[in-house]
Amino acid sequence: MSKKIFFKAIPFEKKLVTLALESGVDAVVVEKKHVEDVRSLGRIEVLEPEDFVFVDIQDKKDEKQAVKLAKEGKQVVLLEHTEIIPIENILAQVKNIGKEVSSLSQAQTSLGILERGVEFLMVLPTASRDLKEIVRLAKLNQGKINLQLATIKKIEPIGLGHRVCVDTVSLLKTGQGMLVGNSSKFTFLVHAETESNPYVSPRPFRINAGGVHSYTFLPADKTAYLEELRPGNEVLIVNENGEQEIAVVGRIKTEIRPMLLIEAEVDGLSGCVILQNAETIRLVGPEGPISVVNLQVGDKVKAYLDSAGRHFGMKIKEEIIEK
Repeated sequence: MSKKIFFKAIPFEKKLVTLALESGVDAVVVEKKHVEDVRSLGRIEVLEPEDFVFVDIQDKKDEKQAVKLAKEGKQVVLLEHTEIIPIENILAQVKNIGKEVSSLSQAQTSLGILERGVEFLMVLPTASRDLKEIVRLAKLNQGKINLQLATIKKIEPIGLGHRVCVDTVSLLKTGQGMLVGNSSKFTFLVHAETESNPYVSPRPFRINAGGVHSYTFLPADKTAYLEELRPGNEVLIVNENGEQEIAVVGRIKTEIRPMLLIEAEVDGLSGCVILQNAETIRLVGPEGPISVVNLQVGDKVKAYLDSAGRHFGMKIKEEIIEK
C-alpha cells in the first residue's frame, strides 16, 4: 500500500517546494508565513509544523509517550536519528507513526520496518536530491509476488464480446502488464502494448486487458472487474519477475471485438481468461511476450495463483466456485 510523503520546506526555498510539487508529494510543511506562497505554486495540501508532534526517542518513557499520542490521534513524527528497535516497539502497538528521513536509504529502512513500515515520511530538505526516488519508492513500488508457469490447455475462438482496454497515465516497459482472469484465484499476466508489429505502433500506456467480466488486481490486495475501472482509479502493474507497482487509469476503451477463451493449468489447478483475438494482445512466457495468435497448446505462460475468493473485491474465506 502506498505511503504518504510530506516534504518539510523549512527554511522555505521556492525551488525546493517546486521540486516537491513536481515529485508528487502529498503535502508540503512550511511555517505559517509561507502557506500562501506554497498555494500560489500549485494545488496541494499545505501543513504547518504545529500539525504534528515531533518526538525525540531517548528511552522507554519516550516510546510510551509516542504510543500514547498516536492512540490519541496525533500525527506523531519520530526524529531522524531514531533507532530501528524503538520504531519496531512503537509500530507493534500503533500504526499512525511518521519518521523524518534525510536520504533514500533512510526512507527504504523506514518503509521496511516490521515488513509494513511507518505510515508516512517527513522528508527533510537534505534529502531533496533523492526526493523523486523516495516518492516512487513509497507511492509506486508494491513489493513482489510469486508468478508461476501455467501450461496452456485450450485456445478457442468464442465469437464477439465487449473487451476493455486500460490506458494508464504511465509509460510501461517490456515485461509489464496486468493480472487478469475469470477467477481472482487464477490470473494471467496480460502484457502491455509495448511491442512493435507491422500493423500498429506500440502504445506503451495500454493494456488490452480482456472481457468486461474479468477480474484484475488493484493495490492493497483488492480486485475489481475490468468494467468497473474508471479514470483516476489505481491499478496494479506487474512485471515478468512479479515486481509490482501502481499505475493510474487515464481512460477506459470498451468495444465489441472477436474474443478467445484461453485455459491453462498449474499443478492440476486450472484457470481461464478471455482476451481479444488479435496479434497485439500478448501473454508473458519464459522468454518474453507471446501474441495470442501464436500461442499453442503446451506453451508456458506466467500466472498468479491466489488462495481465497473475493466479495466486492475483498478476500473472504468462503467456498466460491468460478469457472
